[in-house]
Amino acid sequence: MREARRRRETRETNILLELNIDGAGRSEIRTECGFMNHMLELMSYHGRFDLHIEASGDTDVDFHHLVEDLGILLGEAFKEALGEKKGIRRYGQSLLPMDEALVLTAVDASGRAHLSFQADITQPTVGFFDTELVEEFFQAFVRSSAMTLHIHMMSGKNTHHIIEAIFKSVARALREAVSYDQAFSEEIPSSKGMI
Repeated sequence: MREARRRRETRETNILLELNIDGAGRSEIRTECGFMNHMLELMSYHGRFDLHIEASGDTDVDFHHLVEDLGILLGEAFKEALGEKKGIRRYGQSLLPMDEALVLTAVDASGRAHLSFQADITQPTVGFFDTELVEEFFQAFVRSSAMTLHIHMMSGKNTHHIIEAIFKSVARALREAVSYDQAFSEEIPSSKGMI
């Protein structure tokens, strides 16, 4: 089983995160941000990753530190659980509709951190959640996971639909990228011999 357990305690947040990449999409997520709970539950389900998170933070200020640190820990957990990445497909993609919203995601578990985030999210909030934190979450995730991630919103009007489509699309692209490829069962999927 490809698993990782990460803890982060700072003056701003206290987070415990457990990830099983080879899970069944089960999640138990308790943060102080209901919207992130919902998005991470969707990510777990559609990626078929088991995810357990207990998180608190200085949410009296705003959700920024909590959301960013969740991205950091999730990325670290993926990096640890994937190890040397032997046998994985490495690349994944998803074109996902959510009513009027359509999001294209591509991921490369390349060892190189890069985020291309092209989403026109016009509403500043969904409930109490600052929508600009979506990009912050994925920026933190790619930095700590050392993955390349492209997220492109093709269409959409409803902010909740757009963000939900993003998280589901990323989950499905990740699921493909980290799944096993028989052609590389004993190899690292790179002509360099390492990622």
